[in-house]
Amino acid sequence: MMGEPLRVACVGAGYWGKNLVRVFDGLPDVQLKVVCDSSPEIRQAMQQQYGDVRVEADYDMVLKDGEVEAVVLAVPAIHHFAAAKAALVAGKHVYVEKPMTLDSAEAQELVDLAQQQDRILMVGHLLEYHPAVEMLKGLIEAGELGEIYYLYSQRVNLGIVRSDENALWSFAPHDLSVMLHLLDQEPETVSARGECYLQEGVEDVVFVNLRFADGKMAQLQLSWLDPHKIRKLTIVGSRKMVVFDDVESTEKVRIYDKSAEREGYESYGDAITLRFGDVVIPHVHMAEPLKLECQHFADCVRENKTPRSDGRDGLRVVRVLAAAQRSLELNGAPCEV
Repeated sequence: MMGEPLRVACVGAGYWGKNLVRVFDGLPDVQLKVVCDSSPEIRQAMQQQYGDVRVEADYDMVLKDGEVEAVVLAVPAIHHFAAAKAALVAGKHVYVEKPMTLDSAEAQELVDLAQQQDRILMVGHLLEYHPAVEMLKGLIEAGELGEIYYLYSQRVNLGIVRSDENALWSFAPHDLSVMLHLLDQEPETVSARGECYLQEGVEDVVFVNLRFADGKMAQLQLSWLDPHKIRKLTIVGSRKMVVFDDVESTEKVRIYDKSAEREGYESYGDAITLRFGDVVIPHVHMAEPLKLECQHFADCVRENKTPRSDGRDGLRVVRVLAAAQRSLELNGAPCEV
């Protein structure tokens, strides 16, 4: 297949899917062959904008097309499992948006099926491809922050209010995927509490706490009912602390040379010294994360490489989400992952 473009079908071209259509259409080593959507209005808009691309209403026609090598799924999350499974069974490589599924057993089934079919399965954990997150990963691996103590994220705004999923399943995959990627481990237990202020049975506001086997903690604040738009991740280490603010247009990362250091004294016990150093704003070589992610998928298919956000990465995020959902239903009781 080397030397020929990867032939892709984008399924779902609505709110987020239209961005995937745009990016895949612009990749130099990809041929966007089909766009599929159930909405007549969306199909008409796609046909007008991408005149040389076939537009379909029937997903089965996409699966039967022997020239389509990979399927990109941006359908509602409730359909992720069935659509991804059908594509894998049909012998297609699959990129599926987050969350991979709404059930851990279904996520595991997709991982196993992709392995059996020898197909690439990748999940759209967009922030794992953000240049700022790559910088954070490098700082942690180089030991610049020292031992990581805890992390916390805020993802809040007065935004789209969904009825088919709560704020946990809508927002948490972004920050969970980053936290698990940075720490390279799953939590042992998860606790979550939330409230349904606008719709019965759909939590608008959720607070999630993760506890890891080595003592690390992580906290997520999630809400689509908030006066502020905040997309921020803070990491506290034994040597330095760092903040990633994705709302900032240029100064996305700030490194704080601050720490609390313990010194031992034979006669006076332990003393804790607070150290205040400089704040460094490193230059982040920015590129569109979605383009980086889509190019990564195309490269992994062409070169038969395991994606950074592969099915196993999607599975561990779904496992944590499922534990958090159980905790929500148990009024915050800790649940094992």
